[in-house]
Amino acid sequence: MAGLSPTQLRKSNTDYFLTSGDKIRFFFEKGVFDKEGNFLFPPENSINKIGHALHAFDPVFKRITHSPQVQELVKSLGLEVPVVVQSMYIFKQPHFGGEVTPHQDATFLHTEPLGRVLGIWIALEDSTLENGCLWFIPGSHTGGIFRRMVRVQTDSVGITSFIGSEPVYEDSRFIPTPIQKGGLILIHGEVVHKSELNCSAHSRHVYTFHIMESKGTNWSQDNWLQPTPELPFPLLYT
Repeated sequence: MAGLSPTQLRKSNTDYFLTSGDKIRFFFEKGVFDKEGNFLFPPENSINKIGHALHAFDPVFKRITHSPQVQELVKSLGLEVPVVVQSMYIFKQPHFGGEVTPHQDATFLHTEPLGRVLGIWIALEDSTLENGCLWFIPGSHTGGIFRRMVRVQTDSVGITSFIGSEPVYEDSRFIPTPIQKGGLILIHGEVVHKSELNCSAHSRHVYTFHIMESKGTNWSQDNWLQPTPELPFPLLYT
């Protein structure tokens, strides 16, 4: 990153993100680099997440994603031809892991019809109020979506832009969801959720991935994430 102008750096970061759907890449917290691109903190304490194709290219996460337990759970929900669209390892670093503002996953992973995307969130460490557990607004999955992030193709890769705006949510509407290590949370694609800054001395590692019921579903061509010849969305059931 040394020698890049701010505009070049933003474009480089955007390209890195937009081409990560069929790769395993590293994403860092804000403010961890100086102007020359050097780490201001130890790299192992600076990373935000790894994504977005762990489910395809890392044997450990591939085995977890396609495990009999996950397949049985998804079948019990009635999904017939689910595919895996992305996966992430999220660190939520102690004293440093940033907040995730209120959002709906369908903002970023849009389908027609709606209601076809499901997040599977597995706690690899205890997720507590202190280290940034998830918070949800009960019933918010029934109200549609308010904002979409779309890819705008201005060059070989493109940029992202938002359509619509996220409402301002009252804090009192959110319910915390602490969960012990090994627990699993299912996240409806339209439910509003967030997590707070990790102010504790303990990390909150998570493996999470999203699946889509592909039967009768159109994946939006405007989504930032698209299947590629190198990695079509793999079937969950094997």
